Amino acid sequence: MTNQPRENLHITPLAGYVPEIGRALWMLEDVRTVTGHRLEGISPEVIDWQPPAGNSIGTLLYHIAIIEMDWLFNEVMEGQMPQSVWDNFPYPVRGEDGRLNVVTGISLDAHYKRLDATRKLLLEAFKPMTLDDFRRPRTLERYDVTPAWVIYHLIEHEAEHRGELGTVRALAEAALR
Repeated sequence: MTNQPRENLHITPLAGYVPEIGRALWMLEDVRTVTGHRLEGISPEVIDWQPPAGNSIGTLLYHIAIIEMDWLFNEVMEGQMPQSVWDNFPYPVRGEDGRLNVVTGISLDAHYKRLDATRKLLLEAFKPMTLDDFRRPRTLERYDVTPAWVIYHLIEHEAEHRGELGTVRALAEAALR
């Protein structure tokens, strides 16, 4: 028998939201919390270490934030990202070769501040949303998409990159020993 405390594995809707929306946003927030745990104790030189094939941790953190804003403003809010938000993203997402632009020289704290600021914008955008609007398809040129699906996609997107962050961290720490 174990003396470990009993875990409560359940989803509690974020307060101030329609319950279904609050549950989806809780999941999004939980993914971000786990991403933060993945980076605890990381040394600054690991953030910019570039693997032979793939992206640095800094590049991935920048990518996670800008993609979240792209989906929020273009799909959910059905408009263009305001210049005030673009100002937090001095580099385009991808280079001419289609690969993620390499983002270096930014501290983990600065990456966290950007991620926190973008998440705050997303949470505020969903706060007044009704369940009907959460489920209402937005019609874009290439597809129809609901805000519910956007949240699902952002959860999946960050979780996939979180695995990549862990792999890059392990490779970097081994290479920099």
